[in-house]
Amino acid sequence: MTYRTDSIELLLSEGVRDKVYPGAVWAVGDAAGIHASGSAGVLDPDDLGTPMRPDTIFDAASLTKILAVWASIGALWEEGKLDLDIPLGTFWSEVDGHPLGGVTARQLLTHTAGVPLRAQLKNLYGTDPQDVRDGVLHEALHRPPGEAVEYTDRAALILGYLAEHLAGQRLDELATQRTWQPLGMNTTRFGPLPAETASRCAPTELDPETDTHLKGIAHDFSARLLGGVCGIAGAFTVMDDLGAFLRYMLDTTTAPGQAGFGPDWTAESLSSQTGELQPVRGLFWHPAPGTAVAGHVWVHYGFTGTGMWISPSQQRWAVLLTNKLYYTRDRQPLTDLRNAFRGLAFE
Repeated sequence: MTYRTDSIELLLSEGVRDKVYPGAVWAVGDAAGIHASGSAGVLDPDDLGTPMRPDTIFDAASLTKILAVWASIGALWEEGKLDLDIPLGTFWSEVDGHPLGGVTARQLLTHTAGVPLRAQLKNLYGTDPQDVRDGVLHEALHRPPGEAVEYTDRAALILGYLAEHLAGQRLDELATQRTWQPLGMNTTRFGPLPAETASRCAPTELDPETDTHLKGIAHDFSARLLGGVCGIAGAFTVMDDLGAFLRYMLDTTTAPGQAGFGPDWTAESLSSQTGELQPVRGLFWHPAPGTAVAGHVWVHYGFTGTGMWISPSQQRWAVLLTNKLYYTRDRQPLTDLRNAFRGLAFE
């Protein structure tokens, strides 16, 4: 493998200096394991004596969509319990007769389903979880399915509900039993985290209600509204667990157990699924910015500052975990740094 460890370390240290984030943890590897890794900065700027560590726990944010929803939907697909191209209303009574009934799981996975772009769950449906579920599943579409690629958190929320319906268990139980435990991802779990575990967590945004930065409690408001468990966000994880997940995607024989999804699901997902529509999407994954689809570097990000990349053609993966949200919601500084990191990790 070729990658520029010194340049990666310099890049991430500059990110700390420029206050893009308080700290970062990173790794580059292949199916055999981690080949380079490191950390930069501190866990919390209010405690400069505690460095960021490789075992720091991060609020995964939208990486939850991959770790829980994508993996669980893939398991159901591989078992033959879900056809991606059949309208949901034909087998899911909750959406039959509603606009969502004409949408397919593939359209949700490619963000072409036409569902509303913003979650706004509390404003629209209140705080009762059943009212939220009913509202999301019965809401009118934003545009006709298949018309445009538009990223929306609701796609993962709906697919999380679908996975629960088909599996007959909660999303946290499904993800734990079918993915996280078999792969040895022993730290990954939905929050809120217990106090002793939360102490290892990278703090995110300042909570105005408590005047403290969130630690061990999901930053995403939808996840908090729904008790910590939902398809949008809510999972917490560590670098080693993400490495195990990505290694398994490259080679299923690397894990201590067999996850529910396998190479067929990975291959289906890491290929263009959007035809002539732009931007190109796979199934929840998308080509890394600045790379051609032919380059086969696929990525998914999390709003808190997390990200993971994978390239089956190069047989390589990379992880970059930061708590950039501690400082700002401005995306551009981290966007530039992520693209530079990807370039160094996949030279």
